[in-house]
Amino acid sequence: MGSRPRFIDDLSGAAPGIPEPAAPIPSTSSDDALLDAYSRTVIGALDRVRPAVAFIAVERRLPDGRTAHAGTGSGFLFTPDGYLLTNSHVVHGATHIRVTLADGAKFDADLVGDDPHTDLAVLRIGSAEPLPHVELGDSGKLRVGQIAIAVGNPLGLEQTVTTGVVSALGRSLRANSGRMIYDVIQTDAALNPGNSGGPLVNSAGQVIGVNTAIIPGAQAICFATAIDTAKWVIMQIFAHGRVRRAYIGVAGTTVALPRRIQRYFGLTSGSAVHVMEVVKGSPAAQAGVRTDDRIVLIDALPVDGVDSLQRVLDASRIERAVSMTVLRGAQRVELTVTPVEQTS
Repeated sequence: MGSRPRFIDDLSGAAPGIPEPAAPIPSTSSDDALLDAYSRTVIGALDRVRPAVAFIAVERRLPDGRTAHAGTGSGFLFTPDGYLLTNSHVVHGATHIRVTLADGAKFDADLVGDDPHTDLAVLRIGSAEPLPHVELGDSGKLRVGQIAIAVGNPLGLEQTVTTGVVSALGRSLRANSGRMIYDVIQTDAALNPGNSGGPLVNSAGQVIGVNTAIIPGAQAICFATAIDTAKWVIMQIFAHGRVRRAYIGVAGTTVALPRRIQRYFGLTSGSAVHVMEVVKGSPAAQAGVRTDDRIVLIDALPVDGVDSLQRVLDASRIERAVSMTVLRGAQRVELTVTPVEQTS
């Protein structure tokens, strides 16, 4: 008879002909030094950011007119005079927002501006003294594999820290509004409900993203809105109280351009926006944009993808005629479109 299979958790003894496992190799001083260096890096980053991380509790109005506790989330101070960044879905529709800082100080917060399309919101608390605040980093310089540290309040457990790496860059994520959020950071630093709105931090203690979402049922697949996107939203909210966007009425996707096309038309970008739909009666329709056009330039600025198109169509181009260059088959077509302000 053949011998029975031996599974990993079978403790009945060593299989014939298989030696007993060797004793563990003692760790060397260099191993300890590497672990200590990593630990020091994480601790140093946390010392810089944790005092500015806030616990956010919100109340919302019920259908019967009463108000009730409606959830918690995270946020972080980014100025010494009390401005905080968090997720829109944490505070949207709130009738009362209460912020608790790391030192236990509690404040009522006002909603300065809310942008569901990027799932970001800016709050303000009042304080007679300068408040601890984070340093905003540069998400455009991120590299896959670098350290990522998440700080927040998962499931109400305040000031929880998880670590991992930047798993991928340039992801897309659909916000609750239905609009796609582009240039999203993927990380395996564990996030849970309540982490929303907290900072994702690099090894220097600079905020590189705003923790936003997880994939339910998945393990170690978490997402943060890039801090460069957040900076743009902050400036829009400070300037207008909301994010103003120009609207032309197209739906599209990012596509690569063959090198021969780039060379033939003298383009600097290797990608463009492929128009999948043109809304009837929209500024794009009136300008003559067609399905299957590839948008490559707006006001002579390269449009290398949907995110680029959205950024170019900012408030400065509302109600102003702008030039648009599209590739239509083998032709280069110049159009003029007048965007309107997006209303939803």
